[in-house]
Amino acid sequence: MTLQEIIIEQLGVKPQINSNDEIRRSIDFLKNYLKKHSFLKTYVLGISGGQDSTLAGRLAQMAIEELRQETGDLSYQFIAVRLPYAVQIDEADAQMALDFIKPDKLITVNIKESVDAQVSVLKEAGISISDFNKGNIKARQRMITQYAIAGETSGVVIGTDHAAENITGFFTKFGDGGSDILPLFRLNKRQGKSLLKELGANPALYEKVPTADLEDNKPGLSDEVALGVTYNNIDDYLEGKEINQDAQAKIEAWWQKTQHKRHLPITIFDDFWK
Repeated sequence: MTLQEIIIEQLGVKPQINSNDEIRRSIDFLKNYLKKHSFLKTYVLGISGGQDSTLAGRLAQMAIEELRQETGDLSYQFIAVRLPYAVQIDEADAQMALDFIKPDKLITVNIKESVDAQVSVLKEAGISISDFNKGNIKARQRMITQYAIAGETSGVVIGTDHAAENITGFFTKFGDGGSDILPLFRLNKRQGKSLLKELGANPALYEKVPTADLEDNKPGLSDEVALGVTYNNIDDYLEGKEINQDAQAKIEAWWQKTQHKRHLPITIFDDFWK
């Protein structure tokens, strides 16, 4: 098998999908997880206003509504969490996403104070934090907050990782990469867009330029600029298509470089350290 074939197999990407089938597949997946673990009653997800959290949030809300209707158990709930650092530049998009998702409950926690406090105490300890590293602290603080909420609500934290993000490792280890369940895993970026379109989302929510927006000195830096390769190239690669050699080399380099992010902590029995 070629490396491309190995990656596609590991990430479970299909060259073509039926959007309705994949919507149902994700909803059933989310429902079955809670039904199997009867002590869990809540899904928790941070909503940024981007494509991925919008899609995962709407699927989670639909799953919870079906669970309540089917079981009569009204304790099932979906909690959407807004986690801005100070004032989010695209706050209007986040509010648009929330209007579309219609979560049972919304909690807003501004992470600026806790992130700045962490950076400050590290500076006092002699560790100067770079802007890039501070971005990772933001991502991890957001996940700390989501797990704190989940811990008090018999909850499970949803992750938004999908194939086009996973292949490049474009997530913060133990930040947005830390979660309990991944309803979008197997979908590439354009497939996620097709699900949102089928669900009736405002096109602005899936046509906007994707950005992690973690660095203070590079506000709104697009994913594609940071990666050096377009999502169209990544999606084509994941669908088994031939792409230009430069783009393929960059994608496969990201895959190799970020293997540690897709692996549990390394033990003596793993090959990574040898």
